[in-house]
Amino acid sequence: MRLIDNLKPVALTVLMLVAALLRGHEAHAETREVLVVAGGCFWCVESDFESVPGVSNAVSGYIGGTSKHPTYKQVSKGGTGHYEAVQIFFDSEKVSRETLLVMFFRSVDPTDAGGQFCDRGGSYRTALFVSNTDERTLAERVKAEAQVALRQTVVTPILEMTPFYPAEAYHQDYYKGRNLVFTRFGPKRQAEAYKRYRQACGRDERVAELWGDAAPFANKH
Repeated sequence: MRLIDNLKPVALTVLMLVAALLRGHEAHAETREVLVVAGGCFWCVESDFESVPGVSNAVSGYIGGTSKHPTYKQVSKGGTGHYEAVQIFFDSEKVSRETLLVMFFRSVDPTDAGGQFCDRGGSYRTALFVSNTDERTLAERVKAEAQVALRQTVVTPILEMTPFYPAEAYHQDYYKGRNLVFTRFGPKRQAEAYKRYRQACGRDERVAELWGDAAPFANKH
């Protein structure tokens, strides 16, 4: 009996510690949120936002279209209605949704309705996707502020969230990949091919022209 009596306080302490750890895990899980944006080439959006403190991951994919499980070939060809988009997973205790939205508008050309930079067509247009009224209200406010800052019409639509389909594996983290690929610049490692593409596309130059010092990812590429 003495042994059992001695074990009871120990068991109770262990249970209390486990419960505390579980509560801590649940509390942390509640701060993990997702923002879905379309900003032209998803390699570039992924690269930009994975550099933001508080962002744990960014996933390239497709959203907004009519067909299920589209491929890159189908989306880039046009006709499916999908956007190239990125799911941005973030810890709201470290970076707010509002901050990320502000950064998003200032990392693209939200005045361009025909695509982004050198990439033209519907799949390369900008867009924001929201899941509820609060997210929509916030997105509309940040969009309005961007329009005032630019003194130009911002055409980026705010759309209801629809199924998001992750892009093919070779698109994920393309900007830091080491696989050898064949490009118009010749054979290059993915990371180098990405840099050449981004420079040739004029993304950073146009963003700097629009936003100046307010561009959050200036001088990072």
